[in-house]
Amino acid sequence: MPLHAHEADLFESSRGRLEAIAYRLLGSAGDAEDAVQDTYLRWHAADRERIETPQAWLTKVLTNLCLNQLSSARARRETYVGQWLPEPVLDGDRILGPADTAEQRESVSMAMLTLMERLSPNERVVYVLREAFGYAHREIAEILNITESNCQQIYRRARRHLEVGRSRAEIDAVAARKIVEEFLAAALSGDTEPLIRLLADDAVSVADGGGKVTARRTPVIGAVGIAQYLRGMFRPSDSKRALVGGSPAFHAAVVNGGPAVVVEVDEQVIGVVCLDASPSGVAAVHIQVNPDKLQRIARQWAATGPHRPLAEKW
Repeated sequence: MPLHAHEADLFESSRGRLEAIAYRLLGSAGDAEDAVQDTYLRWHAADRERIETPQAWLTKVLTNLCLNQLSSARARRETYVGQWLPEPVLDGDRILGPADTAEQRESVSMAMLTLMERLSPNERVVYVLREAFGYAHREIAEILNITESNCQQIYRRARRHLEVGRSRAEIDAVAARKIVEEFLAAALSGDTEPLIRLLADDAVSVADGGGKVTARRTPVIGAVGIAQYLRGMFRPSDSKRALVGGSPAFHAAVVNGGPAVVVEVDEQVIGVVCLDASPSGVAAVHIQVNPDKLQRIARQWAATGPHRPLAEKW
């Protein structure tokens, strides 16, 4: 059935919300866009005159598509080379969705997107729809074809799984830049002590190269170990310059609501280092260098430039 103008407009008015839901569910902007496009194709093919509540119908279709992806993603993770991290997104991108409440902002942080990998597909759907978008348990139960009491149980279970390690601090753009400045100064100092002072004692560092770029394949745990690892990674050398294709420039940015270092070589983004700030220091360092997961943020970064680096003599 051909789409009438008002039906096309209805979908387009929902696209941003659908993308934001899908990104939180999948941790990938590219996969989120694909899921929304598949939802559009189903909307186009549906008998729309029989759909009483289009917004609810679209959310249900999108959610089921994401559930299928989440189930297959578990199998793909087993063959993924090294550690898997979510795709970073620069602040201001609509795919991040609503950010009016602390819960909404936390649900899209790199730390929380990484933690949500612990959840079952149903737990992730219930948590995201309830916590970030304020859906009632009755509405979520209808989307998942479960009872309302079962939905409430799944939500409580998801929250218990995510309570471990949750100590994120709320920071603004000014505070985020200060954290990045201190981190870069410490990382480029050539000494471990400044880094140890910035890191929480039980901090964790994870790098994702996807098998396409050299990256550590196991997490580093503890302030001392991470400081030693970062000191080696940030220490300049001719071999490292040859590996990355030149001398990198280091920029401060806000990514997924938190402080981050964007690394460029010849105005091309080659890496993003996200810092999870907590009251006790930087609790996690997420290093994304998989080029497949840097395409969107690279376009965003280029579109909002030029940018003045914090450091470029490396």
